[in-house]
Amino acid sequence: MEFEYARCTTFRAAGCDTYHYLVVAKVRERLAVSKQGVKKFDVDRFNPRALNELEVRKHHQIKISNRFATLNNLSDIEDISRAWENMKDNIKISAKDFLGLYELNQHKPWSDEECLVFLDQRKQAKMQWLHDPNQSSVDDLNNVIREASRHFRNK
Repeated sequence: MEFEYARCTTFRAAGCDTYHYLVVAKVRERLAVSKQGVKKFDVDRFNPRALNELEVRKHHQIKISNRFATLNNLSDIEDISRAWENMKDNIKISAKDFLGLYELNQHKPWSDEECLVFLDQRKQAKMQWLHDPNQSSVDDLNNVIREASRHFRNK
């Protein structure tokens, strides 16, 4: 791995919630990339909690046993990989019918207009401190940072 530093700059007014200045460096690096593509699996996530209900569990067992009974009637000449695909498909179909798919929880965004107001207040307080670094501007900045952090933590 090789690194080349192209340029480095500082930003005094960046809102990083600290007294330090933001330093930005442009870095170029060269990495070895593997030739194989990443395989993505299309996986159906089933809801196993539905099996806690006795009636659903019994219907699911009956459905799977009926599907496998039809597989036993197939000839033994059939390819083993084809038989596996049939079994896998039968299990997936019956699970989708009786269990249903598992739905991921949707997270609601925590950032809203009130958060933007706190960010603007913090930025203004920092700019005031940069232009006039006296004790009162430092105290104001600390108070605004404290209030903004408390608000963000509660969100």
